[in-house]
Amino acid sequence: MPTRLSLYLDLIRWNRPAGWLLLLWPSLAALWVAAGGFPGWHLLAVFALGTILMRSAGCCVNDVADREFDKHVKRTAQRPVTSGKVSPREALAVGAVLALVAFALVLTTNLLTVWMSFAALAIALIYPYAKRVVSMPQAVLGVAFSFGVPMAFAAVQSQVPLLAWVLLVGNLFWVLAYDTEYAMVDRDDDLRIGMKTSAITLGAYDVPAVIAFYLIYLAIWSAALWAVVNPVVWVAMLVGALAQVAWHFQLIKDRGREGCFKAFRINHWLGFTVFAGVALGLR
Repeated sequence: MPTRLSLYLDLIRWNRPAGWLLLLWPSLAALWVAAGGFPGWHLLAVFALGTILMRSAGCCVNDVADREFDKHVKRTAQRPVTSGKVSPREALAVGAVLALVAFALVLTTNLLTVWMSFAALAIALIYPYAKRVVSMPQAVLGVAFSFGVPMAFAAVQSQVPLLAWVLLVGNLFWVLAYDTEYAMVDRDDDLRIGMKTSAITLGAYDVPAVIAFYLIYLAIWSAALWAVVNPVVWVAMLVGALAQVAWHFQLIKDRGREGCFKAFRINHWLGFTVFAGVALGLR
């Protein structure tokens, strides 16, 4: 029998770091932009650890909310809550502890960031239930997964300028791209159980929509940051990013489960590429 610790680690997807890396890279990029360079070890630690903790807490809430649906999806049927190895109350308790530790980290920043953390928490709690009523719930996830961007500006500058919100909107399109790839993996199961996802809503236009989302994301961030980055470094970053987009197209064009799931799992490399362009290109 698995130990409680191993079950908890499975609950928070500890062996699958791609999830928190998708949150981490845009938050770190925003920190660098807001600070005009390295933001300092304190904020770096707060946002890195806070990202891991909150993503882990989100997994706990999501698994409790989806436990009845997940029973009917092959990929999720053996999750600790769905399989009955961890009770919903126990999972929520684990999530609450993780969220409280993350909140303790936020308390070391400033009042604006603390207040924004409540908004971020509210959006994260809404997302699991949006899949029941919203035809594109990935847009709700996009806001939740992008909220580290304005919080980074708040932590560095004690204000949230227009640039932060523009970057949030751009990052939202990246989330739409990779979470639609994720939804394409489970489309048949989701259709059977009545779950709403962007993959179902987009139908036959799912693949071109995913590629369009990637391109819009890169276009918005490029337009927003062009004045503050070295153009040679940024163009080099774009070449690498666009090569990855082309790779994603090859993986998802046939809509096979394995290809779509691989495309989702490697998305953190695109996030890292954009972060590297920011960190190396700021002037």
